[in-house]
Amino acid sequence: MTTQVTVARNAQTGTINHEDYSLYSSMSEQELIEMAIEQSLTEGSAEQTPAKTAVREQAQAALSEPYYSQNFYLYPWQRQAAQSGGQTQTSSSGSPSAVWRRYDGTLFRRPQPEVLDPVISAIREGDEETLLAMIKSGKNLAQPNKDGWLPLHEAAYYGKDGCLKLLQKSYPGTIDQRTLQEETPLYLATNKGHLECVHSLLQAGAEPDIANKSRETPLYKACERKNVDAVRMLLQYNADANHRCNRGWTALHEAVGRNDLEIIDLLVKGGAKIESANCYGITSLFVAAESGHLEALRYLAKCGAEINTQASDKASALYEACKNGHENIVKFLLSQGADANKTNKDGLLPIHVASKKGYLEIVKMLLPVTSRTRIKRSGTSPLHFAAEHNRDDVLEELIDAGFDVNAILSDERARLYEDRRTTVLYFAVANNNVYATELLLEAGANPNVDLINPLLISIRHGSIKIMKLLLDYGANINAYISSHPTTFPATVMFSMKYLVLLKFLMDMGCDANSCFQCYYGCGPHPAIEARRDRYNDPLMEKDPDPVQFCEMVSTPEMCRWAGPIIDVLLDYVGNVQLCSRLKEHIDSYEGWANIKKKAELPRPLAHLCRIKVRTVIGKDRIPLIDSLPLPGRLIRFLQHDFTH
Repeated sequence: MTTQVTVARNAQTGTINHEDYSLYSSMSEQELIEMAIEQSLTEGSAEQTPAKTAVREQAQAALSEPYYSQNFYLYPWQRQAAQSGGQTQTSSSGSPSAVWRRYDGTLFRRPQPEVLDPVISAIREGDEETLLAMIKSGKNLAQPNKDGWLPLHEAAYYGKDGCLKLLQKSYPGTIDQRTLQEETPLYLATNKGHLECVHSLLQAGAEPDIANKSRETPLYKACERKNVDAVRMLLQYNADANHRCNRGWTALHEAVGRNDLEIIDLLVKGGAKIESANCYGITSLFVAAESGHLEALRYLAKCGAEINTQASDKASALYEACKNGHENIVKFLLSQGADANKTNKDGLLPIHVASKKGYLEIVKMLLPVTSRTRIKRSGTSPLHFAAEHNRDDVLEELIDAGFDVNAILSDERARLYEDRRTTVLYFAVANNNVYATELLLEAGANPNVDLINPLLISIRHGSIKIMKLLLDYGANINAYISSHPTTFPATVMFSMKYLVLLKFLMDMGCDANSCFQCYYGCGPHPAIEARRDRYNDPLMEKDPDPVQFCEMVSTPEMCRWAGPIIDVLLDYVGNVQLCSRLKEHIDSYEGWANIKKKAELPRPLAHLCRIKVRTVIGKDRIPLIDSLPLPGRLIRFLQHDFTH
């Protein structure tokens, strides 16, 4: 008795003592939850406010109110989901516990098992007697729910043929009634594959061509489900084999997409038009080629389908097969006379897309039947696609087939790239692909065609291997960019921040003298102004003055490198006069005093001799200096090798 009083008192004060915990093991979960709610409502004060009273009433109402109201205004799959997710905790007394407390103190309600309408329960169980008794008692079973579903729809959905016949006979005017999704009982039965219900509805006069909101008919759905018997049955009852869904897709399109040869045969014999196209101009043969379904393709071709069919974007069936890598489809289409020279709306041929995707075997099949003239008209070569996407095996095959490695992009296609690239070699260098670069150079690619020399791109990548390859095959080491004029080589500009690359270029014969030729000399220089981006500036042509070396190294991002850059360049020039701005840079940092000393005139005789010998050798032969008939010590001297 004392214990009970203690518990009651503690419940009133909102406290639980340590010795009282054992008492709660005998209480049901429902009782514990009610106690927790009571405690939360009285917490902090024994005085009941109107707000707390309202919360208590709300919680008590939540305990007594069922989660679902008892009706059948739900789709069958919604009811099933509710049942599967509606498992609830039950107290020891057997009552469901619907209200729970979260970690933050708020209340929530767990879902409760849904109680089905007796009509729906009877249909699901196939209880025809109960259903008949309801009908005889005067219950109206022709009244739709909020989703437009009748008990007849339920019977078709669950495949209860006896209940379906009973409802149809009792309410014959509902046989073609639609739900809010415009689904008829026949559509639902076909979708679920209940053949007995399909047959009963068709026998009773159901219209086979009523479509749902997506304009999909029962026949279309039967093809989608690959239900041969349902297709046969619907065609026997004169279902329209050429009905189109909202995408213009027919039952034949769907059957071909599923590669079901038996259904395809039934549809064609049932009057399906082989050349029927959807809203994108795609025929059934196009679907077969695109999907890689060879058997369906063979059947349609045998029935006389157009092999060279093209979609609205002018892509042919052969083009789509090449794009998707279906070798067997490509082989069959070519054997049937498919034209490999039909272009899509972008002017591209099947060999272009096969090269882009890297389908070597398909490229081999297309080579003998593709017109080189058509390729030239397209404004781009398959080599461009192979190089751009690093398809080295395809690139090699195309070169062996005699494709021109110096083919250039048309102006229209070059404008698609910001750098206005045109050559195949540029794509290979831009991808830093050493193998493809070497392959193209060995085949005779010219490295000096593009607006921006590929050598400059290799410098930006810092790839010594590609730089060496390009220089070995005649790349202009003193390349300039016409759209970004400078008084010194652009190769120097691109390598300024990478002294190793700068020294490498100087060793290979790059012109260093131009870096010390200044308009202002020892006189005062105008103030440095930020240069506009010459690639995007519309006023570029109004500002044709080229950038000088001293201006370039005076920019904020380069000035801290000025001393080391000048130091490297001085090793490759004779007696040169530093302009006043370069002197200012060298004087700005005491650590660069040795550079100032190196620039003093006259330069050492040994150094001047080295410069003279390199000049006599010529820049074209300097890269081959190792192979010249000169003593090793002299070669090292000429290469500025101070390690020996």
